[in-house]
Formats: sequence, C-alpha cells, structure tokens
Amino acid sequence: MKIFITLIVFASMSLNFQLSWADEKKDNSPSFWDKLRAKIEQMAPQKKVTSTTAVGGIRGAKMAVDDVYWKGEKVPQAVNTDELEAFTKAMTLAASGDHAKAQAAFSEFVTKNPESPLRKDADLALAQLKVSNSK
Repeated sequence: MKIFITLIVFASMSLNFQLSWADEKKDNSPSFWDKLRAKIEQMAPQKKVTSTTAVGGIRGAKMAVDDVYWKGEKVPQAVNTDELEAFTKAMTLAASGDHAKAQAAFSEFVTKNPESPLRKDADLALAQLKVSNSK
C-alpha cells in the first residue's frame, strides 16, 4: 500500500513538473512578428556599386580572424535598400495595429518584388494578418 501511495505522489509531482515546464516554454517563445523583426535586423542593405573592385593578399601577411572566409559559414543575407525600406514600413504598420494598411503594404511589396529574398516572409506576414483579421 505504501508503494502504491508513493507511486501516486511521484506521478502527480511528475505531471505538475511537466505542465509547469510546458507553460514556461510557451511563454518564452517569440511571436511571429518578433522572429520576423529579428531576421530583418540581421539583413544588410545592399548598395548598388558601379565600380569594380579587386582584392589581393600577400602570403604570410597578418590578418584578423574575422577576415577569414569559412566554407558554410552563415553570413547575413543582403537585400536591396528599397526592398528593405518597403518591408520595414509594412512591418511598422502591422506592429501599430493598422492591419488593413499593413496587408496593402505587404501585397504591394510582393507585387513589386517577386524575386526578393523577403518574398516568403511577406507571404507569411500576409497570411498572419488575414488570420488576425478574421478573429
């Protein structure tokens, strides 16, 4: 009987721990907009360069470790400055709660920039805005 009571107490404690851990996990996860904002902040605007440049190196020359290219190293994705401004404007509208204007801005972005690296994010943002408007 003592073993049975001990097992029930242990099972209830385990269940409470799992439930509290699941609640903490849900509360700490960033929202869709937070993830998108973080991605945009990591993107580097790509400037249009009209001149050609070349880089040379001298064998044995000292260089910083940051200057070394490692195959497969993740680098920030570059995007056109105009595209980044339009996307950021649409995100600002969504963050301010003006979902109708944000939808229009994201739709315009998709129309004007169909080959943009931000296209998939704009489509996801449009879907997210449609869901929040239907509530």
